[in-house]
Amino acid sequence: METVEEDVEEYSWREVVLPHLVPVVPDAPPELERETGERRRGRDILVAVDFGPNSKHAFDWALAHFARLADTVHLVHGVSSVHNEIVYEKSRELMEDLAVEAFKTLLVRTKARIVEGDAGKVICREAERLKPAAVIVGTRGRSLIQRYSTSKACLNYIPGAFRLPSF
Repeated sequence: METVEEDVEEYSWREVVLPHLVPVVPDAPPELERETGERRRGRDILVAVDFGPNSKHAFDWALAHFARLADTVHLVHGVSSVHNEIVYEKSRELMEDLAVEAFKTLLVRTKARIVEGDAGKVICREAERLKPAAVIVGTRGRSLIQRYSTSKACLNYIPGAFRLPSF
């Protein structure tokens, strides 16, 4: 009996190095007694982003209505090729801007990843990897009927919490 190998989809991604927004002072004693303790455990929140206004609105909604101080916001952008430097640079700039805004607004930690592939599959794969408390996606300007194609795919494949703001 022979083993049949299924088609395994290649998973290409690039981590985005975001600017360090909190200054680190080496060997400085804590100013307050409460600063000696470890940071309390926050939640992981996955926000799918692209260059559209609805994606920005979903990100703003996540900061305003869902994220808290100790949370980590994971930004994910699905692209056609992670090896295209122009696409990578534009995506990196977008994610840096969003990370700075998240820090200024709520002092939340932000991590970013650019992943190659279809948006629905990318979001599902990242949600499976991270096991976030919430996955927040925009509608990409689609009509009411077409709106839930990506989010519906995510609902079918992501176990656990899912939050969809209506934009």
